[in-house]
Amino acid sequence: MNDRIIIPLWAIGSFLVLMNTTMFNVALPTILHDLNISAGEGSWIVSGYSIIFALSTITFSRLSDYVSTRKLLSIGLILFGISSIIGFFTHSFGILLVARLIQASGAGAVPGLGIVLASRYVPFERRGRAITIIASGSSLAFALGPVIGGVITQFMGWNGLFLITCLVIPLVPVLWKLLPQESPSEFSFDIPGAFLTGIAVVSLLICVMQLSLWFLLLSFGALAVNIWHLRRAKNPFILPVLFHNHGYRKLLIINFCAFILNMSMLFLMPLLLSNWFHMPAGTVGLMICPGSLLSALLIRVVGRWIDRYGNYRFLLIGHFFLAASLIMMATMVNVSSYFVMIGYIIFAPALSTILSALSNEVSRTLTKEQIGSGMGLSQLCQFFGGSFAVAVCGILISWQTNIPFIAAFQRIYLLLILVVLCSFMILIWYSRANVSYRKWQSVSKG
Repeated sequence: MNDRIIIPLWAIGSFLVLMNTTMFNVALPTILHDLNISAGEGSWIVSGYSIIFALSTITFSRLSDYVSTRKLLSIGLILFGISSIIGFFTHSFGILLVARLIQASGAGAVPGLGIVLASRYVPFERRGRAITIIASGSSLAFALGPVIGGVITQFMGWNGLFLITCLVIPLVPVLWKLLPQESPSEFSFDIPGAFLTGIAVVSLLICVMQLSLWFLLLSFGALAVNIWHLRRAKNPFILPVLFHNHGYRKLLIINFCAFILNMSMLFLMPLLLSNWFHMPAGTVGLMICPGSLLSALLIRVVGRWIDRYGNYRFLLIGHFFLAASLIMMATMVNVSSYFVMIGYIIFAPALSTILSALSNEVSRTLTKEQIGSGMGLSQLCQFFGGSFAVAVCGILISWQTNIPFIAAFQRIYLLLILVVLCSFMILIWYSRANVSYRKWQSVSKG
């Protein structure tokens, strides 16, 4: 596989797919107004998309063990295109939500299969750079998505956002020709395991959003049955051996925390800038753009540094800057909207660095046979963390109507600082455990 051509093309696909998320974050206040729905209901447009996107990502990653990447990518992008056409013509919240969920079911093919492809076919010494190139597409989506989404929403309405996402379709024949012709394996996809995983995850998210005990019980019930099933299935949807890897388990938690921070920031900033500073959608996008653009410009350099110096030190540096950004947001955001922009200029590159280093570190802890399931589960934790964060942020905003609007946001940012500290402590634990394990290996070999 010629990764020097395929990986940049895949980054373009990631840019177009993930820009779909950032565009709708900026358009959310307009959608809430036009459809006359609450922030809690509107959060489903983001969180519902994210959770189906997460399940789709792990499903496509797991299917890559049995079906060729070319076929899976084509299926995903066809679903993505059809749902974009439906979304363009809708003026109903119900149909909009359905279109977004179908979009998400196809969109998961791009990031999920991209990381699997890099982990399987890119040599170890260039893998960090390849993963960061794919991540650069995501970073650029965060940079241009808010600007493009804001301008389109302001002048064409939010329905126009669905037209942009169709631009990913021309990549299908190009990547079909360039991708490796993999030999299909015996197909034994674990449909019951996939179904139970989906029920457990979606029920837990609905439980959080609706504060429903019944959905909590349903989630725990599906999880218990799934654990029983996975121990007996011949080729389970999620490989139980992954959870025997102590380092991998800690990396899953850090991934979860990272996307809590990512999606919380992207959910809160447009609402804050729109409702408190009274900015139109186009201006909101311009305020978010500098941080994301800086992240996109730096990510390739960071990829080379990761390959040269290792993942751990960049994970530490990223956590430090995340904490600095959130402290600024919690204490200074009431002074001026420019502190929101400066905070995100610090936040976006730090988060991209963490996510690139995490993906690279996860790929190095897994065997080739575990890549499909392991990378998929890692991304499931990421996007579930994002969905969970958006749901909780929507609830916290609605609960704090008795205090000034800006104070409610500052309290949420203080909670996010605690998330950074939790992730940092897990990272330190992970590092010390790995050092001990390497020493034990040295003694055993000696």
